[in-house]
Amino acid sequence: MRLVIFTEPQQGASHDDLLRVAKAAEDGGFDGFFRSDHYLRMGDGAGLPGPSDAWITLAALAVQTSRIRLGTLVSSATFRLPGPLAVAVAQVDAMSGGRIEFGLGGGWFDAEHKAYGIPFPAVGERFDRLEEQLEIITGLWKTPEGSTFDFDGKFYRVSDSPALPKPVQSPLPVIIGGHGKKRTPDLAARFAAEFNVPFSKIEDIPAQYERVRAASAAAGRAEPPTFSAAAVLCVGRDDAEVRRRAAAIGREVEEMRENGGIVGTPAEAVETIKRYAEAGASRLFLQALDLSDIDHIDLVASDVLPHV
Repeated sequence: MRLVIFTEPQQGASHDDLLRVAKAAEDGGFDGFFRSDHYLRMGDGAGLPGPSDAWITLAALAVQTSRIRLGTLVSSATFRLPGPLAVAVAQVDAMSGGRIEFGLGGGWFDAEHKAYGIPFPAVGERFDRLEEQLEIITGLWKTPEGSTFDFDGKFYRVSDSPALPKPVQSPLPVIIGGHGKKRTPDLAARFAAEFNVPFSKIEDIPAQYERVRAASAAAGRAEPPTFSAAAVLCVGRDDAEVRRRAAAIGREVEEMRENGGIVGTPAEAVETIKRYAEAGASRLFLQALDLSDIDHIDLVASDVLPHV
């Protein structure tokens, strides 16, 4: 099982905070450092110093790290136009030496759109826009150098594009995730290198993976995407430390456990991670919510990572 540290900077984090966590993840041997792509805190609190742009963050981390994989889980198709987004992601991939992974979703958090003046169409249109963005972005990246790319969709039109720059990776990995039963698996079958099920009870995950397998077979794909999951992280050396960390993020230990969290002592965390592997996941995104707690990252690196 490959383990990724996954952060939610909109809850309150400076770039220095993110850099410390990314460095700890890299030094600890984790597979990746990912961040959410949100512009508004969820829940109580000020969220200071305020939101940060995911791709600006990853551009900085691309030159401030050397090994770890970097990406979004996931960027919102409502936030950016597909052409400029393709340029930005390709450029950050080059800056990182080919370590970027591109998670893209339709967007869901209405309040952040209102707070920053971003249009928020109905869910059907958001899926339609997501599909067109995936077609454009992957189409631009696949177009041979010296050729041009055109696309005529309902929401976006691209004409005579030189389709530059190219990512270092060919193809650059695309991640699609979610719980939808039809369009989400279909999009994953068409575009994704990896499919992620976020924050679910472990017993519910295999059914969603099976939908993606079926959609992949129907699309004539030889192999489905690889499978991953995301879960909140709350590990301590003993029960008191676990409960202290849960209190620091405003969560209940039992609630997190019931909903698939990686919660408890290192030995308990290892057993839960093994259940994710049995469900079909080959990579697990560990949601670290207290970014000031570097000891938490170090503990998982030393006492959990070597055993999975």
